[in-house]
Amino acid sequence: MTDLPAGRIHTRIENSIFAPEFLFGVAQRRNPKRSFLFVSRVLGRHIPVAPSVMRETYRTLANMIPGDLLGPVLVVGMAETAIGLGAGIHDSYVTASGRDDAVFLATTRCDLGTPLLTRFSEDHSHATSHLIHRPSSGQISDLVQNARTLILVDDEITTGRTIANLHSALIDAGLARVERVVLATLTDWSNGDAARSLSENSTNVSLLSGRYNWTPHPAALIPEMPHVDVTGRSPHAPSVQRDWGRLGVRTHVVPRVATTTAGEKILVLGSGEYVWPPFLLAEALEAAGARVKFSSITRSPIATGHAIETAFAFKDNYGLGIANFLYNVDPGSYDRIILCVETPSGAIDPALIRGLGPKTEIRANGDLA
Repeated sequence: MTDLPAGRIHTRIENSIFAPEFLFGVAQRRNPKRSFLFVSRVLGRHIPVAPSVMRETYRTLANMIPGDLLGPVLVVGMAETAIGLGAGIHDSYVTASGRDDAVFLATTRCDLGTPLLTRFSEDHSHATSHLIHRPSSGQISDLVQNARTLILVDDEITTGRTIANLHSALIDAGLARVERVVLATLTDWSNGDAARSLSENSTNVSLLSGRYNWTPHPAALIPEMPHVDVTGRSPHAPSVQRDWGRLGVRTHVVPRVATTTAGEKILVLGSGEYVWPPFLLAEALEAAGARVKFSSITRSPIATGHAIETAFAFKDNYGLGIANFLYNVDPGSYDRIILCVETPSGAIDPALIRGLGPKTEIRANGDLA
């Protein structure tokens, strides 16, 4: 049970592969539609995490996915929080299974200017609209259109309504051959009900399952949410030539590793939806002997307290005019900070660069070399 300024949340754990306190904490959203947030301690989004810990969660979830899935298989990672998780599960699943008919496709709030496959809504979110682009490769597009299994990835499931919206949108977009759906999540607070509500052939794999109860405080002030509900074409739109998943991929490119020294303390920061290539860089640096943590800039507005110890606000680097945030980062704890963006470096808010300090390196335009 946790008391937040807006109310009290009580959780009941049914099953958990790891200790619950290892997997998540709780914080308060700055969002009048939902006032609480389960903050993952293994996701690498709001709390810096060692890449090896993140990879362990990817492998654990991938190994829980049934081995008899009919192909092609489409793995969809939900923007922005579960994009890296979705890519990681896809990567680990393909590595373990050896199959070549599994596609990773990310939902996005960034209009690339290419044709859309579909769109859907995440009604409780700080940014409600999601886009799914049609893959630009004819071969990958055929695999997506003929998918017989969907693996839908989110960091958490509470009511399951967003997953249901995503599922319906994909079927309505013409994925008529789908026979089976697998939900893959870090924490499932529907206790499996979300998967069962989709179809008889739907299953859920998660690191933790259970239920929660939220009791709002009657006198709590309604939080004011910053302007972050923007979906569309940005002035600094990502290059489609450097796509890592918004247009669909079957394999993932590992970036070349820059020089590091054994024991060097490095923080690698992704930005918004651009987290998977930076994670692979962080993982490679860790394998080379550095002491690495990974985290990311986000548009998710969260109040400080409980799992959120510090918060820093600045403007987004896509030119959308929305607030971005960085949580639980102390620049003084690292020998080097590598900030990775898929936009030009000039699009980065100078306030962020000043806040991170002089030990910060910038990898811009999606170039991690």
